[in-house]
This record gives sequence, C-alpha cells and structure tokens, in this order.
Amino acid sequence: MYQTRAKLTKKIPIERKGTRYIARSLVDLENSVPVVVAVRNMLNLATTAKEVREMIKQKLLKLNGKEIKDYRDSIRLFNVFEAGESYVLTFTANGKFTFEKTKDKERICKVIDKKILKGNKTQLNLHDGSNVLSEDRKINTQDTVYLDFSGKITKHVPLEKTKNCFIIAGKYIGNKGKIISVEGSKAKIQLKDKETVLERQQVVAL
Repeated sequence: MYQTRAKLTKKIPIERKGTRYIARSLVDLENSVPVVVAVRNMLNLATTAKEVREMIKQKLLKLNGKEIKDYRDSIRLFNVFEAGESYVLTFTANGKFTFEKTKDKERICKVIDKKILKGNKTQLNLHDGSNVLSEDRKINTQDTVYLDFSGKITKHVPLEKTKNCFIIAGKYIGNKGKIISVEGSKAKIQLKDKETVLERQQVVAL
C-alpha cells in the first residue's frame, strides 16, 4: 500500500518533491519509518524498492533481532534496525527521525499501559506496539524498560527525580535532559540551558 509523498509524516526527513507516491508503513503511520524508506532514502543502502526486497529475500535486514518479511514493515522509535550494521531509530533536536549506529542488542521501551493478569503476571503495553509479561509490580506506567532481542526485560528505569531523559514529543522533542521532579501528570525537566515542565508521556527515562 502507498500514500502520497505530501501526506508522509513530517518526522521522516525526505525530499517532499519526487515521485508522487511512497511506501506506507504497515502500522502507526505517524510514528514509524517504513523499512524501504529507511534503507533507500535515509541510510542510502539501496536505490530502488526492488533492491530492498532483494535484501529482505537474502535475509540481510532485521528489526529488533528478527528477520524482516515485508519492505513496508514499521520501524518505530528506539527500535534496533540491522542492515549490515546496527542502527537505533531516534529523533534529532528538530524532531526528525534519524538512525544512529549502535552496538546495543536491546531496545528502549516506554510503558504506556499495564494490565494485571492471572498468576501474578503483569502485561506491560509498550510505546512501539509490543507488550511483555513481567512479575515486577514496581514497573509503573510511564517508566522505561529495556528489552533484549528475545523480549526479556534487562533493565527497569523509573520515571523519577535525577534520572536522565529523552523528550519524545512536543516543543522540545529530540532533546536530552535530567528529571528535576515528577508531580502528578507533570515532570519538570532540566534541559541544556533552561527548565521546562512537560507531560509525563512526553518524557522517556534513560
């Protein structure tokens, strides 16, 4: 499925002039990059969609440790994308998606909801559409968990005072800072040259 280039989310840094249609992410159009756009337009590892399909056929592309099956698969914030080298999808300070090289074999996930299940298990619903089961009742909504490629939680970072953080929405998207305090639905953040108050869902603890 395709969409017009003009309707592509402005978070994706590609030329607005060119072919009228461009590949559409399978899910979460506003908050993801289609694999073909990542490989061809952002990383410049291919020149055509056909070449990207061939890379998939040869099992050269992986997302969070799993082989990619469709050139329209969605790469979402903090996902680890492998194409020869490993990259993590993040934001620039002007709110554009960018890929940064990484050696990490785990990804950052923000907990956006949770549900208590039978057997003392908690289902954590994560910002990238995935979910994971945990027995740790200390993990709260808006906290951060790190997942390895098997889906196991390797680290839990509460959204709390003194934690480093990354802004994922709003005026300061793409900026890093430190959490000064958290009260109710708000978090006070120390940025490089100023303090600001943001909604907790705009902040990822690191």
